Amino acid sequence: MDEIGVIGAGGEGLAVTAYLSSIGRMVRLCTRDPARIGGIRRTRSIRATGSLEGRFPVGEVTGDPAHLASHCRVLVVAAITTAYRDIARALAPHLTGDHVVVLFSSKLCGSAEFAEALSREGRHGVDVVETDALFAARPRDTDGVAVLGVKRWNLLSGARRESVTRCAPLLREWFPWVEPARNLIERGLTDFGAVAHAPIALANLGSIERGEELLFYLDGMSDRTVVLLEQAEREFRAVAHAYGADLTPMAQVLDRYYGCRTTCVLDAMRSVEAYQTIPAPESLDHRFLREDIASTLVPLEALAATAGVPTPMISSTINIMSLLSGEQFRDTGRTLHRLGWAELTHDEILDRISPDDRHALAVDSLVPTR
Repeated sequence: MDEIGVIGAGGEGLAVTAYLSSIGRMVRLCTRDPARIGGIRRTRSIRATGSLEGRFPVGEVTGDPAHLASHCRVLVVAAITTAYRDIARALAPHLTGDHVVVLFSSKLCGSAEFAEALSREGRHGVDVVETDALFAARPRDTDGVAVLGVKRWNLLSGARRESVTRCAPLLREWFPWVEPARNLIERGLTDFGAVAHAPIALANLGSIERGEELLFYLDGMSDRTVVLLEQAEREFRAVAHAYGADLTPMAQVLDRYYGCRTTCVLDAMRSVEAYQTIPAPESLDHRFLREDIASTLVPLEALAATAGVPTPMISSTINIMSLLSGEQFRDTGRTLHRLGWAELTHDEILDRISPDDRHALAVDSLVPTR
């Protein structure tokens, strides 16, 4: 049970697998479609290029989460966030109090949603912790991953404070650049992608729908349209403030991630080397956009309403994306009900996420606009 199980074979899951193997850990990989990574399954190895170079052993590729849980005490979930409830249901009968679930790129309050889903299946007391994506990566062929960048800093939090206390030493041994967040809200809202993806997509809606070539981060914002991203960031900061956390400005977040210019968020975004060649999504149905709306903006808006914080940009974005996609994200996304927080007041949520430091910063004069 000293092996690590990774669930998810997208770019992040493959990069995590290659990285952990590169530092000498035995890793098993679980995916819904093992045939898609047939090269890894056949050779029991993964080929990494870019910021991580080499071919590294993989103990097994399986499509069975129960089999994975029987061999691995630590389970790294690097799958799309909208699949968390299904993954929790599949794992719940096979988890014990000795297991640890680590969510990568969990968006806002992902560990709370996952722990609540486990509880509804009768599985209580499992440590569930979360961090953001640690790699910018893309699958390559059936046997490899292109690692475009490795973040040099990130935050760690969890469904329960004691879970973070127990798990942080082990995770920092594997990922030394990860540090505990003040609380779950700070961790979840320190996410440049969640701030940027939807505003950039909306600013380039026609180009994306026509299938025009566009470098998403390099060309996606102008000096004028960047105001959409800046307003989204102000609202993120206001909600974090209401829940006892001060967010690091996003230009500085990008600098801590990858190194870049920090004069403004537009310069920062354009100077990140890992972003230079990333194309725009082919449609508004791209998984990253759906994740950001369903798993960050929906709970952000609900938490803001509970705290009495206005979020006009976030609410408008959810409205527009729901209309264009035909999906009512406020119904299908990460609601307070799915976090187990639907009946909680603002103060009670503060007690839940920061039991030892419950006093939020003053909620006044929030969300200034230009």
